Amino acid sequence: MVMTASSPSSDRRRTARLQTFRAIVLGGSGFESQRYLAKWMILGTLIGLVAGLGAVVFARAIDLCTELFLGGIVGYIPPSAVGEGGHPVTAMARPWLLPLSLALGGLISGFIVFTFAPEAEGHGTDSAIEALHHKRARIRARIPPIKLVASAITIGSGGSAGREGPTAQISAGFGALLSDWLKLGIADRRVAVAAGIGAGIGAIFRAPLGGAVMAAEILYLHDLEVEALIPSLIASIVGYSVFGLINGFTPIFGEQVQLGFEHPVQLVYYAALGLVCGAVGILYSRGFYGITALFHHLRLPRVLKPALGGLLLGLMGIVIPQTLGAGYGWVQLAMTQRLLDLPLWIILVLPFARILATSLSIGSGGSGGIFGPGMFIGGMLGAAFWRLTYTLLPQMPAQPAPFVIIGMMAMFGGIAHAPLAMMLMVAEMTGNLALLAPAMVAVAISTALVGDNTIYRSQLANRASSPYHRVRFSFPLLASLRVQDAVQPPGATLVATQPVSQAEALLANPNADGVVVVDGEGGGLGQLTPDLLERVAPAERDKTPVGRALADNPVVLEAGQSLDQALERLVGRGLRWAPVVDHGRLVGRLYVQDIMQVYRAALDQTARPTHALPDRTALLEVRVSPDSPLAGQTLKTAHFPPGTLVVSVLREGETIFPHADTRLEAGDVVMVLADPASVPPLQAFVEAH
Repeated sequence: MVMTASSPSSDRRRTARLQTFRAIVLGGSGFESQRYLAKWMILGTLIGLVAGLGAVVFARAIDLCTELFLGGIVGYIPPSAVGEGGHPVTAMARPWLLPLSLALGGLISGFIVFTFAPEAEGHGTDSAIEALHHKRARIRARIPPIKLVASAITIGSGGSAGREGPTAQISAGFGALLSDWLKLGIADRRVAVAAGIGAGIGAIFRAPLGGAVMAAEILYLHDLEVEALIPSLIASIVGYSVFGLINGFTPIFGEQVQLGFEHPVQLVYYAALGLVCGAVGILYSRGFYGITALFHHLRLPRVLKPALGGLLLGLMGIVIPQTLGAGYGWVQLAMTQRLLDLPLWIILVLPFARILATSLSIGSGGSGGIFGPGMFIGGMLGAAFWRLTYTLLPQMPAQPAPFVIIGMMAMFGGIAHAPLAMMLMVAEMTGNLALLAPAMVAVAISTALVGDNTIYRSQLANRASSPYHRVRFSFPLLASLRVQDAVQPPGATLVATQPVSQAEALLANPNADGVVVVDGEGGGLGQLTPDLLERVAPAERDKTPVGRALADNPVVLEAGQSLDQALERLVGRGLRWAPVVDHGRLVGRLYVQDIMQVYRAALDQTARPTHALPDRTALLEVRVSPDSPLAGQTLKTAHFPPGTLVVSVLREGETIFPHADTRLEAGDVVMVLADPASVPPLQAFVEAH
C-alpha cells in the first residue's frame, strides 16, 4: 500500500475551507443577522430534506402496513381525504377479524419500541419537546427509525393515531444528529430540533407556514421560541417541497375555495362552537392521560399493553369504524352533504369515541401522534354542531364544511396552545383563507377556556421557565450589555501554524490559563489551554501545529454579542474565558468574572441600559430617589442634557407618557433615549442630582 503525504499548501487550503464553513455554520449571534440567515439556509435545508424524505417514507410505510393488516386480515381500507388518494367508504369483508389486526399490530409495535427504544413510546411531538427543554436537545439516533416503523404498524393495523408526531420526531432527531456531527452549541441544537419539528409537521400536512409557526408556538403554554421561526420556515418549506414533489401538492382536504364567511350573525354560532371545543379539549387531555395512567399501573408486561389496547379498540371499531386509522377520510365526508347519510347518534358519539380510541392506541404504549386525532375530534364537533342546528338557526351555512374546518382549528389550537399555527395549518390543508375571521373568534374562546390545560405535558409556561433561557431571564440586564463592554486585552497569542512546542514556555507559569490562537491575518480561532497542551505527546509537539491542538468547535465570542449569550456559551462549555473578535479580527478576551463585574457595576448605576436598541441609540432608566433634587421638578425645569429624550415614566406600575409639564415624583423610573455620546453626560447629570 502506497501512502502519500498532503502538501502544506493543500493542508492550508483544507483548513481554510473548514474554517470558512465553521464561520458560516457556527457564526451569527443575532437571529436577524445575515450570518444567521446564511447559517440556517444551510442547516435548515438539510433538515428540510430529511423531513420531506422521512415524511414520504413514513406515508409509504403506513400504506404498506394498511394493506398488510387491515387489507389482508380484515378486507378493509379506511376512506382517505382528497389529497391522500380519496379512497371511498367501503364495507369490511371480515369485521370479526378487526380485533386480531389491531392486537397483532399493537403487539409488534410494542415489541419493537420496548425492546429497542422505550422512549419512542407514545406520541412523538411531546417527546421532542421534552428533549428540547430537559435533555439539551439530544435525541438518540435510533429513535427516528424505530418511531417510523412502530407508528406505521400502529396506524396501518387500524390504531387511532396521527402522522405528525412520528414525522416531527424523525426530523427533530435528524436535527439533533446534525448538531452532533457539527458539534453545535446548545443554542443552535435547540433551534435545529425545533426546526425539525416544524419541518416534519409542515411536510406531512402540506402546510409549510403552519408547521413553521407550530415549531415556535408549541414549545410553551404562553410564549413563542422566536429564534426558531426563520430556521423553521426554511426547513418547513424545503420539507414541504420534497414531499409535494413526490406525493403532489394538493391540500389534504382539497381546495375548499367555495367556502366563505357569509353573515355577521354566524360569529355567534362560531363563538358557541369555540366554547364546545374548549370544553371537549380539556376532556381530551384529561381523558387521554387518565387512561394512560390506568395502562401504566396495569400489572402486565409493557410489551403486551399496546396489544390489549388494540384488542379493545378492535371491538369498538366493529361498531364504530370511524374510530380507526387517521380518520381524515371521514372528516372529508363530514364537510359535504353526505354527513346527513350518517346516523345522528354516530355523529354525536364520534368525538368522544375518538378520544377513547386514541387513548387505547397511544395511551397503552402504542406509537403515533395525537395531533391528527385532535383535528378529527374538532372537525366532528363542528359537524355535530351543524347537524343539530342547521334547520333551527337563521343564516346557517348550507354546507357543514365551515363548521368542520373551524372546529378543527378551535379544538386542537386551544388544547395544544398553538392557536396561530392551527389556524394557518388548517387553512393550508383546506386551501381556504376566507374563514380566518370567524376562526379567530372560535379559537380565541377555546384557548381562553382551556387555560393551562394542555395535551402536551412537556410544554413549559414561558421562556423564563426554560432551563436554557433561565440565565437571560434571571439576569435581564445581561441581555442589554455587550461583550465589548467587558472585553480585556487578548494577552499572549500564537499563530495556528506555529508548533505546539512554542506554547510550552507561555503556559509554563502555573497561573497561566491559556493563549489565544489566531490565523495568519489576525483572526481569532480559539484558545489553547494547559489541558489541551497535555493532550499532545511531548515527542509530537515540535511538528504539531497549534491549530490542530484546539478543542473541537472552539468558543469564539463576537464583540456585539449580548453578555447573557456569552455567559451561556462559557458556562455550557465549562470555560473561564474565550477570545473575542469583531468582524473576524481579534480584539481581546472575555472572562466570566468580567461579565459579573460589569453586571454588578451596571446594577449600581442610577442610569443604566435596559434593552438592546439599534446602533447609535441607547435606552436608559433613571430612578428618582426620595432625596433626589429631581423629585418635584417638571421635565421642563429638570433640564436633562442635550441629546436625550424622556419617553416614559413608570409610576406605581403604570406607564405615563410625559410632556414638558409632567412632574417627577420619588420612586419614578424615567426612561430616557440618548445617543451614545450623551450617555456619560446623562449619568453625570443623574449622579449630581
